Amino acid sequence: MDSKSATDSKSNEDPRQEMKAPPRASAAALFWTFFRIGAFTIGGGYVMVPLIQRDIVERRGWVEKDSFVDVLAIAQTAPGPIAVNTAVYVGYMLRGIWGALSCLAGCILPSIIIILVVAALFDQISSSTYVQAAFAGIRPAVVVLILSAAIKIGRPVVRSRTELALAVAAMVLVAFVRVSPALVVTAAAVYGLVSRSIAGNGGTDA
Repeated sequence: MDSKSATDSKSNEDPRQEMKAPPRASAAALFWTFFRIGAFTIGGGYVMVPLIQRDIVERRGWVEKDSFVDVLAIAQTAPGPIAVNTAVYVGYMLRGIWGALSCLAGCILPSIIIILVVAALFDQISSSTYVQAAFAGIRPAVVVLILSAAIKIGRPVVRSRTELALAVAAMVLVAFVRVSPALVVTAAAVYGLVSRSIAGNGGTDA
């Protein structure tokens, strides 16, 4: 009876666990997702961050919010554009080396195609008043996209006054003092390690 009930309970638990597991992404789905993001993003790598978050975290549920914040921290610290680093890291998390290559190809291929077209037609479009007017309207929208990403990512992460103070200090250092983002992220990591060590020692002493 006991073994049968244990088997029944185990069989009942497995489907629930499978339902909670994030959906598995194929290499083709990863390529197409990042290709679409790269094709419709104007304004640099930081503008791609909210679009990546919307598709990868909110729509498809491939990556959790907290994990995505960690991905961004690593992508910002590592050499290279943050969008490309994020794409490679997400792809590797989900599908290993083939996922990383798929995300990388999807991320950079639209830019290569567009740049080749623009280079071929540069003389015709560089002096166009319509093109200049379009970019004048795009620039404010780019700022809004970046702020939107910061707010969405910051809400689940900044939970205390200390974390809010760290976020404000990091923003001031990067935006106004011109400190390298890699140094700011590294300093924040050191602070987190020291705080955890102090808290652990305090708990041990108690």
